[in-house]
Amino acid sequence: MLMGRSPLDPPMADDSGDGEPLDLLVKSSRDLLRPEELVREATRDIVKDEIRRHLEKTMKEDPQLEADLKEAVRDLLAARATEYAALLRVGAATARLGLHALPPDVRRSLTKDLVDLLSKELGQIVERSL
Repeated sequence: MLMGRSPLDPPMADDSGDGEPLDLLVKSSRDLLRPEELVREATRDIVKDEIRRHLEKTMKEDPQLEADLKEAVRDLLAARATEYAALLRVGAATARLGLHALPPDVRRSLTKDLVDLLSKELGQIVERSL
């Protein structure tokens, strides 16, 4: 007499799994325990740390280089902030253009809905910040 597989039996080699939580856990555990991946990641971390130490040593030996790098990073962050502000302005202008293209009665209704939504969202932000 043939017996069916018990849920406690280990999966067979050709068993693809059916997405059960236990199957997913076993698969992810197997992935985590692949030694070649662990060795590769650990080696990468060691190399990154060594490069970081070398760069920090180089900057300490040349304070002007360190100052130039800090200034360049500050400039980059400022440029990103300016870019994001410009994108927000473009979005706002596009929204205003879209509203002005609507018939007046639809525009009034949509504007009221937007104001109500923004008021509600801002109120929630203020409540969360307190």
